Amino acid sequence: MSARETAARETAAPGAGAHRTAARGTEAGGTGPRPSPDPGPRPLLNRRLAEFGTTIFAEMSALAVRTGAINLGQGFPDTDGPEEVREAAVRALRDGRGNQYPPGPGIPELRTAVAEHQLARYALTYDPDTEVLITAGATEAIAAALLALVEPGDEVIALEPYYDSYAACVAMAGGTRVPVTLRPRDGAYHLDLDELRDAVTDRTRLILLNTPHNPTGTVLTRAELAAVAELAVERDLLVVTDEVYEHLVYDGEHTPLASFPGMRERTVTISSAGKTFSFTGWKVGWVTATPELVTAVRSAKQFLTYVSAGPFQYAVAEALRLPDTYFEGLRADLRRKRDLLSAGLTAAGFEVYRPAGTYFVTTDIRPLGESDGFAFCRALPERCGVVAVPNAVFYDHRDQGAPFVRFAFCKKDDVLHEAADRLRRLAA
Repeated sequence: MSARETAARETAAPGAGAHRTAARGTEAGGTGPRPSPDPGPRPLLNRRLAEFGTTIFAEMSALAVRTGAINLGQGFPDTDGPEEVREAAVRALRDGRGNQYPPGPGIPELRTAVAEHQLARYALTYDPDTEVLITAGATEAIAAALLALVEPGDEVIALEPYYDSYAACVAMAGGTRVPVTLRPRDGAYHLDLDELRDAVTDRTRLILLNTPHNPTGTVLTRAELAAVAELAVERDLLVVTDEVYEHLVYDGEHTPLASFPGMRERTVTISSAGKTFSFTGWKVGWVTATPELVTAVRSAKQFLTYVSAGPFQYAVAEALRLPDTYFEGLRADLRRKRDLLSAGLTAAGFEVYRPAGTYFVTTDIRPLGESDGFAFCRALPERCGVVAVPNAVFYDHRDQGAPFVRFAFCKKDDVLHEAADRLRRLAA
Protein backbone atom coordinates (compact mmCIF):
# COMPACT_ATOMS: atom_id res chain seq x y z
CA MET A 1 0.00 0.00 0.00
CA SER A 2 1.38 3.44 -0.92
CA ALA A 3 2.07 6.15 1.65
CA ARG A 4 -0.76 8.17 0.15
CA GLU A 5 -3.25 5.31 0.44
CA THR A 6 -2.10 4.58 3.98
CA ALA A 7 -2.49 8.21 5.02
CA ALA A 8 -5.97 8.37 3.51
CA ARG A 9 -6.97 5.17 5.25
CA GLU A 10 -5.71 6.49 8.59
CA THR A 11 -7.62 9.74 8.10
CA ALA A 12 -10.83 7.83 7.44
CA ALA A 13 -10.37 5.47 10.39
CA PRO A 14 -13.09 5.78 13.06
CA GLY A 15 -12.03 7.54 16.26
CA ALA A 16 -11.92 5.97 19.68
CA GLY A 17 -14.73 8.22 20.92
CA ALA A 18 -17.47 6.02 19.41
CA HIS A 19 -16.09 2.96 21.21
CA ARG A 20 -16.02 4.79 24.51
CA THR A 21 -19.62 6.03 24.08
CA ALA A 22 -20.92 2.55 23.32
CA ALA A 23 -19.10 1.07 26.28
CA ARG A 24 -20.34 3.80 28.63
CA GLY A 25 -23.97 3.24 27.53
CA THR A 26 -23.80 -0.51 28.17
CA GLU A 27 -22.20 -0.09 31.59
CA ALA A 28 -25.01 2.28 32.55
CA GLY A 29 -27.60 -0.35 31.70
CA GLY A 30 -28.27 0.73 28.14
CA THR A 31 -29.76 -1.62 25.62
CA GLY A 32 -27.24 -1.04 22.84
CA PRO A 33 -24.95 -3.78 21.52
CA ARG A 34 -22.34 -5.13 23.86
CA PRO A 35 -18.90 -3.67 23.19
CA SER A 36 -16.26 -5.80 21.56
CA PRO A 37 -13.53 -7.09 23.86
CA ASP A 38 -11.26 -4.30 25.12
CA PRO A 39 -8.27 -4.18 22.73
CA GLY A 40 -6.08 -2.85 25.54
CA PRO A 41 -5.05 0.59 26.74
CA ARG A 42 -5.41 3.37 24.24
CA PRO A 43 -2.00 4.82 23.25
CA LEU A 44 -1.28 8.18 24.84
CA LEU A 45 -0.14 9.79 21.60
CA ASN A 46 -2.76 11.06 19.17
CA ARG A 47 -2.91 8.50 16.36
CA ARG A 48 -2.32 11.23 13.77
CA LEU A 49 1.16 11.68 15.25
CA ALA A 50 1.93 8.00 15.78
CA GLU A 51 4.43 7.90 12.89
CA PHE A 52 6.40 10.87 14.27
CA GLY A 53 8.87 10.09 17.01
CA THR A 54 11.93 12.02 18.11
CA THR A 55 13.17 14.15 15.22
CA ILE A 56 16.30 13.11 13.39
CA PHE A 57 17.84 16.45 14.37
CA ALA A 58 17.53 15.67 18.07
CA GLU A 59 18.93 12.18 17.54
CA MET A 60 21.93 13.34 15.52
CA SER A 61 22.69 16.33 17.76
CA ALA A 62 22.66 14.05 20.80
CA LEU A 63 25.01 11.70 18.93
CA ALA A 64 27.36 14.62 18.23
CA VAL A 65 27.44 15.53 21.93
CA ARG A 66 27.98 11.92 23.02
CA THR A 67 30.85 11.31 20.60
CA GLY A 68 32.38 14.78 20.47
CA ALA A 69 31.87 14.83 16.69
CA ILE A 70 31.54 17.95 14.55
CA ASN A 71 27.82 18.55 14.09
CA LEU A 72 27.05 19.27 10.45
CA GLY A 73 23.60 17.73 10.84
CA GLN A 74 21.38 20.42 12.32
CA GLY A 75 21.10 23.69 10.44
CA PHE A 76 22.14 26.38 12.87
CA PRO A 77 25.11 28.76 12.63
CA ASP A 78 27.90 28.54 15.21
CA THR A 79 28.29 32.34 15.34
CA ASP A 80 25.78 35.08 16.13
CA GLY A 81 24.52 37.54 13.57
CA PRO A 82 25.18 41.30 13.32
CA GLU A 83 26.20 43.00 16.54
CA GLU A 84 23.90 45.96 15.88
CA VAL A 85 20.92 43.60 15.70
CA ARG A 86 21.86 41.91 18.98
CA GLU A 87 22.28 45.33 20.61
CA ALA A 88 18.84 46.33 19.34
CA ALA A 89 17.39 43.39 21.30
CA VAL A 90 19.34 44.45 24.40
CA ARG A 91 18.02 48.01 24.08
CA ALA A 92 14.47 46.75 23.78
CA LEU A 93 14.90 44.64 26.93
CA ARG A 94 16.37 47.53 28.89
CA ASP A 95 13.75 49.99 27.65
CA GLY A 96 10.92 47.64 28.60
CA ARG A 97 9.73 47.17 25.02
CA GLY A 98 8.27 43.72 24.51
CA ASN A 99 8.88 42.42 28.02
CA GLN A 100 5.12 42.04 28.44
CA TYR A 101 2.72 40.55 25.90
CA PRO A 102 3.17 42.23 22.52
CA PRO A 103 0.10 42.68 20.28
CA GLY A 104 -1.29 39.42 18.96
CA PRO A 105 -0.51 40.15 15.28
CA GLY A 106 2.99 41.37 16.20
CA ILE A 107 4.38 44.79 17.06
CA PRO A 108 3.52 47.52 14.50
CA GLU A 109 7.21 48.31 13.93
CA LEU A 110 7.97 44.77 12.73
CA ARG A 111 4.83 44.40 10.66
CA THR A 112 5.71 47.66 8.92
CA ALA A 113 9.30 46.50 8.37
CA VAL A 114 8.08 43.22 6.84
CA ALA A 115 5.74 45.11 4.48
CA GLU A 116 8.58 47.46 3.50
CA HIS A 117 10.86 44.47 2.86
CA GLN A 118 8.34 42.80 0.54
CA LEU A 119 7.83 46.04 -1.37
CA ALA A 120 11.51 46.94 -1.70
CA ARG A 121 12.70 43.45 -2.62
CA TYR A 122 9.84 42.05 -4.68
CA ALA A 123 7.46 44.93 -5.50
CA LEU A 124 4.74 43.20 -3.43
CA THR A 125 2.47 45.58 -1.52
CA TYR A 126 1.01 44.48 1.81
CA ASP A 127 -0.93 46.42 4.43
CA PRO A 128 1.00 46.00 7.70
CA ASP A 129 -2.22 46.26 9.71
CA THR A 130 -4.24 43.57 7.91
CA GLU A 131 -1.88 41.55 5.71
CA VAL A 132 1.11 40.80 7.95
CA LEU A 133 1.19 38.40 10.92
CA ILE A 134 4.20 37.79 13.19
CA THR A 135 4.72 34.19 14.37
CA ALA A 136 7.04 32.09 16.56
CA GLY A 137 9.35 31.33 13.66
CA ALA A 138 8.38 29.90 10.31
CA THR A 139 7.59 26.55 11.91
CA GLU A 140 4.63 27.99 13.79
CA ALA A 141 3.55 29.90 10.70
CA ILE A 142 3.44 26.65 8.72
CA ALA A 143 1.55 24.86 11.49
CA ALA A 144 -0.97 27.68 11.87
CA ALA A 145 -1.51 27.94 8.11
CA LEU A 146 -2.16 24.24 7.70
CA LEU A 147 -4.36 23.98 10.79
CA ALA A 148 -6.36 26.95 9.54
CA LEU A 149 -6.73 25.99 5.89
CA VAL A 150 -6.82 22.16 5.83
CA GLU A 151 -9.69 19.93 6.95
CA PRO A 152 -9.84 16.13 7.29
CA GLY A 153 -9.87 14.56 3.85
CA ASP A 154 -8.10 17.44 2.13
CA GLU A 155 -4.95 16.61 0.19
CA VAL A 156 -1.80 18.67 0.55
CA ILE A 157 0.90 18.42 -2.10
CA ALA A 158 4.48 18.86 -0.86
CA LEU A 159 7.78 18.61 -2.68
CA GLU A 160 9.65 15.55 -1.48
CA PRO A 161 12.10 15.48 0.30
CA TYR A 162 10.48 17.96 2.65
CA TYR A 163 11.27 19.59 5.99
CA ASP A 164 9.98 17.13 8.55
CA SER A 165 7.50 19.45 10.26
CA TYR A 166 5.43 19.59 7.06
CA ALA A 167 4.28 16.00 7.42
CA ALA A 168 3.46 16.43 11.11
CA CYS A 169 1.46 19.62 10.48
CA VAL A 170 -0.54 18.04 7.67
CA ALA A 171 -1.27 15.10 9.97
CA MET A 172 -2.36 17.35 12.86
CA ALA A 173 -4.75 19.12 10.49
CA GLY A 174 -6.20 15.76 9.44
CA GLY A 175 -5.08 16.18 5.85
CA THR A 176 -3.47 13.68 3.51
CA ARG A 177 0.01 14.50 2.28
CA VAL A 178 0.75 13.84 -1.37
CA PRO A 179 4.48 13.94 -2.14
CA VAL A 180 5.87 15.04 -5.49
CA THR A 181 9.47 13.91 -5.63
CA LEU A 182 12.37 16.14 -6.65
CA ARG A 183 14.90 13.93 -8.41
CA PRO A 184 18.65 14.40 -8.89
CA ARG A 185 19.96 14.94 -12.39
CA ASP A 186 23.04 16.64 -13.79
CA GLY A 187 24.33 17.67 -10.38
CA ALA A 188 21.08 19.19 -9.07
CA TYR A 189 17.51 18.31 -8.06
CA HIS A 190 14.63 19.03 -10.43
CA LEU A 191 10.85 19.34 -10.23
CA ASP A 192 8.83 17.27 -12.71
CA LEU A 193 5.97 19.61 -13.60
CA ASP A 194 3.97 16.80 -15.23
CA GLU A 195 4.19 14.79 -12.01
CA LEU A 196 3.01 17.84 -10.06
CA ARG A 197 0.04 18.31 -12.35
CA ASP A 198 -0.86 14.61 -12.15
CA ALA A 199 -0.81 14.78 -8.34
CA VAL A 200 -3.71 17.25 -8.24
CA THR A 201 -7.12 15.68 -7.66
CA ASP A 202 -10.58 16.92 -6.74
CA ARG A 203 -9.52 16.56 -3.09
CA THR A 204 -6.41 18.75 -3.38
CA ARG A 205 -6.72 21.78 -1.10
CA LEU A 206 -3.29 23.35 -1.33
CA ILE A 207 0.31 23.07 -2.47
CA LEU A 208 3.00 23.46 0.20
CA LEU A 209 6.00 24.89 -1.62
CA ASN A 210 9.53 25.43 -0.30
CA THR A 211 12.03 27.44 -2.33
CA PRO A 212 14.95 27.77 -1.82
CA HIS A 213 14.43 24.13 -0.95
CA ASN A 214 15.60 22.31 2.17
CA PRO A 215 17.24 19.79 2.05
CA THR A 216 18.20 19.69 -1.65
CA GLY A 217 19.28 23.33 -2.08
CA THR A 218 17.17 23.66 -5.24
CA VAL A 219 15.94 27.15 -6.16
CA LEU A 220 12.88 26.91 -8.38
CA THR A 221 13.25 28.89 -11.58
CA ARG A 222 10.90 31.61 -12.75
CA ALA A 223 9.57 29.23 -15.43
CA GLU A 224 8.89 26.48 -12.87
CA LEU A 225 7.14 28.91 -10.55
CA ALA A 226 5.06 30.26 -13.44
CA ALA A 227 3.90 26.70 -14.15
CA VAL A 228 2.99 26.17 -10.48
CA ALA A 229 1.07 29.44 -10.49
CA GLU A 230 -0.80 28.50 -13.66
CA LEU A 231 -1.79 25.15 -12.13
CA ALA A 232 -2.94 26.76 -8.87
CA VAL A 233 -5.12 29.27 -10.70
CA GLU A 234 -6.52 26.65 -13.08
CA ARG A 235 -7.47 24.26 -10.26
CA ASP A 236 -8.35 26.97 -7.72
CA LEU A 237 -5.75 25.85 -5.18
CA LEU A 238 -4.27 27.64 -2.22
CA VAL A 239 -0.49 27.72 -1.91
CA VAL A 240 1.59 28.03 1.26
CA THR A 241 5.18 29.00 0.45
CA ASP A 242 8.08 28.54 2.87
CA GLU A 243 10.69 31.13 1.82
CA VAL A 244 12.94 31.24 4.89
CA TYR A 245 16.07 30.90 2.75
CA GLU A 246 15.07 33.76 0.46
CA HIS A 247 18.32 35.66 1.09
CA LEU A 248 20.55 32.58 0.81
CA VAL A 249 20.60 32.14 -2.96
CA TYR A 250 23.99 31.68 -4.64
CA ASP A 251 22.99 30.68 -8.18
CA GLY A 252 19.92 32.18 -9.82
CA GLU A 253 17.43 34.33 -7.96
CA HIS A 254 14.58 33.99 -5.49
CA THR A 255 11.17 34.96 -6.86
CA PRO A 256 8.13 34.84 -4.53
CA LEU A 257 5.23 32.86 -5.95
CA ALA A 258 2.86 35.61 -4.79
CA SER A 259 4.34 37.90 -7.45
CA PHE A 260 2.87 35.83 -10.32
CA PRO A 261 -0.50 36.67 -11.92
CA GLY A 262 -3.44 35.40 -9.91
CA MET A 263 -1.30 34.27 -6.96
CA ARG A 264 -1.36 37.12 -4.45
CA GLU A 265 -4.95 36.34 -3.47
CA ARG A 266 -4.30 32.60 -3.00
CA THR A 267 -0.77 32.51 -1.52
CA VAL A 268 0.33 32.49 2.12
CA THR A 269 3.97 33.57 2.06
CA ILE A 270 6.11 32.60 5.07
CA SER A 271 9.59 33.70 6.04
CA SER A 272 11.64 34.34 9.18
CA ALA A 273 14.65 36.10 10.67
CA GLY A 274 16.58 33.06 11.90
CA LYS A 275 18.38 32.04 8.71
CA THR A 276 18.87 35.55 7.33
CA PHE A 277 20.31 37.11 10.48
CA SER A 278 21.82 34.05 12.23
CA PHE A 279 19.68 34.31 15.35
CA THR A 280 17.81 31.02 15.05
CA GLY A 281 16.98 30.90 18.76
CA TRP A 282 14.89 34.04 18.62
CA LYS A 283 12.13 32.32 16.60
CA VAL A 284 10.69 35.35 14.83
CA GLY A 285 8.75 34.56 11.66
CA TRP A 286 5.99 36.15 9.62
CA VAL A 287 3.13 35.58 7.22
CA THR A 288 2.10 37.88 4.40
CA ALA A 289 -1.19 37.30 2.59
CA THR A 290 -4.59 38.82 1.91
CA PRO A 291 -6.64 40.00 4.93
CA GLU A 292 -8.87 36.94 4.59
CA LEU A 293 -5.97 34.49 4.60
CA VAL A 294 -4.14 36.29 7.41
CA THR A 295 -7.32 36.26 9.50
CA ALA A 296 -7.67 32.52 8.96
CA VAL A 297 -4.05 31.82 9.91
CA ARG A 298 -4.25 34.13 12.93
CA SER A 299 -7.35 32.27 14.13
CA ALA A 300 -5.22 29.13 14.52
CA LYS A 301 -2.00 30.88 15.58
CA GLN A 302 -3.63 32.66 18.54
CA PHE A 303 -4.24 29.30 20.18
CA LEU A 304 -0.68 28.06 19.63
CA THR A 305 1.74 30.57 21.17
CA TYR A 306 -0.59 33.60 21.11
CA VAL A 307 2.49 35.86 21.13
CA SER A 308 6.26 35.38 21.41
CA ALA A 309 9.72 36.98 21.23
CA GLY A 310 8.59 40.47 22.28
CA PRO A 311 11.95 42.28 22.55
CA PHE A 312 13.36 40.34 19.60
CA GLN A 313 10.58 41.64 17.37
CA TYR A 314 11.95 45.16 17.80
CA ALA A 315 15.45 43.95 16.91
CA VAL A 316 14.25 42.13 13.78
CA ALA A 317 12.41 45.28 12.67
CA GLU A 318 15.80 47.01 12.64
CA ALA A 319 17.50 44.02 11.02
CA LEU A 320 15.16 44.05 8.02
CA ARG A 321 16.28 47.62 7.35
CA LEU A 322 19.99 46.77 7.18
CA PRO A 323 21.69 48.02 3.98
CA ASP A 324 22.03 45.83 0.92
CA THR A 325 25.72 45.35 1.73
CA TYR A 326 24.74 43.13 4.67
CA PHE A 327 22.66 40.74 2.53
CA GLU A 328 25.29 40.71 -0.22
CA GLY A 329 28.01 39.92 2.32
CA LEU A 330 25.94 37.14 3.86
CA ARG A 331 25.45 35.47 0.47
CA ALA A 332 29.12 35.82 -0.47
CA ASP A 333 30.29 34.34 2.84
CA LEU A 334 27.93 31.37 2.66
CA ARG A 335 28.71 30.77 -1.02
CA ARG A 336 32.38 30.48 -0.08
CA LYS A 337 31.53 28.07 2.76
CA ARG A 338 29.39 26.02 0.39
CA ASP A 339 32.29 25.68 -2.01
CA LEU A 340 34.71 24.85 0.80
CA LEU A 341 32.63 21.99 2.16
CA SER A 342 31.59 20.78 -1.29
CA ALA A 343 35.25 20.45 -2.29
CA GLY A 344 36.00 18.53 0.90
CA LEU A 345 33.08 16.16 0.36
CA THR A 346 34.12 15.55 -3.23
CA ALA A 347 37.68 14.77 -2.10
CA ALA A 348 36.26 12.32 0.45
CA GLY A 349 34.54 10.36 -2.32
CA PHE A 350 30.93 11.57 -2.16
CA GLU A 351 28.93 12.57 -5.20
CA VAL A 352 28.01 16.16 -4.37
CA TYR A 353 24.89 18.06 -5.44
CA ARG A 354 26.06 21.64 -5.07
CA PRO A 355 23.12 23.69 -3.77
CA ALA A 356 21.88 26.84 -5.47
CA GLY A 357 20.52 28.05 -2.14
CA THR A 358 20.05 27.30 1.61
CA TYR A 359 23.00 26.16 3.72
CA PHE A 360 22.89 22.44 3.12
CA VAL A 361 24.78 20.17 0.74
CA THR A 362 23.17 16.89 -0.31
CA THR A 363 25.51 14.02 -1.17
CA ASP A 364 25.18 10.53 -2.60
CA ILE A 365 27.03 7.89 -0.57
CA ARG A 366 26.97 5.14 -3.21
CA PRO A 367 30.41 6.05 -4.62
CA LEU A 368 31.71 5.15 -1.14
CA GLY A 369 30.21 1.68 -1.43
CA GLU A 370 27.31 2.60 0.87
CA SER A 371 23.57 2.66 0.22
CA ASP A 372 21.84 3.05 3.62
CA GLY A 373 21.90 6.68 4.74
CA PHE A 374 20.59 5.87 8.22
CA ALA A 375 23.30 3.33 8.94
CA PHE A 376 25.94 5.54 7.37
CA CYS A 377 25.02 8.60 9.48
CA ARG A 378 24.80 6.63 12.71
CA ALA A 379 28.25 5.16 12.11
CA LEU A 380 29.89 8.31 10.76
CA PRO A 381 30.75 9.91 14.15
CA GLU A 382 32.76 6.87 15.18
CA ARG A 383 34.35 6.45 11.75
CA CYS A 384 35.57 10.02 11.32
CA GLY A 385 34.07 12.33 13.95
CA VAL A 386 31.41 14.11 11.84
CA VAL A 387 27.61 14.12 12.13
CA ALA A 388 25.27 14.40 9.13
CA VAL A 389 21.56 13.72 8.52
CA PRO A 390 20.07 10.96 6.31
CA ASN A 391 17.77 12.48 3.70
CA ALA A 392 15.44 9.47 3.82
CA VAL A 393 13.72 10.97 6.88
CA PHE A 394 12.39 13.70 4.57
CA TYR A 395 10.67 11.24 2.20
CA ASP A 396 7.45 9.28 2.15
CA HIS A 397 9.17 7.12 -0.47
CA ARG A 398 12.10 6.18 1.76
CA ASP A 399 13.78 4.18 -1.00
CA GLN A 400 14.08 7.36 -3.08
CA GLY A 401 16.11 9.06 -0.36
CA ALA A 402 18.02 6.05 1.00
CA PRO A 403 21.49 6.79 -0.42
CA PHE A 404 21.46 10.56 0.19
CA VAL A 405 22.97 12.42 3.16
CA ARG A 406 22.80 16.12 4.08
CA PHE A 407 25.59 18.27 5.53
CA ALA A 408 25.25 21.85 6.84
CA PHE A 409 27.90 24.42 5.94
CA CYS A 410 26.73 27.37 8.10
CA LYS A 411 29.77 26.93 10.36
CA LYS A 412 33.10 28.64 11.00
CA ASP A 413 35.78 28.11 8.37
CA ASP A 414 38.07 26.22 10.75
CA VAL A 415 35.21 23.86 11.62
CA LEU A 416 34.54 23.15 7.95
CA HIS A 417 38.24 22.62 7.24
CA GLU A 418 38.49 20.18 10.15
CA ALA A 419 35.34 18.34 9.07
CA ALA A 420 36.68 18.04 5.51
CA ASP A 421 39.98 16.64 6.83
CA ARG A 422 38.15 14.07 8.94
CA LEU A 423 35.86 13.04 6.09
CA ARG A 424 38.85 12.30 3.87
CA ARG A 425 39.42 9.21 6.01
CA LEU A 426 36.48 7.70 4.11
CA ALA A 427 38.42 7.95 0.84
CA ALA A 428 41.32 6.11 2.43
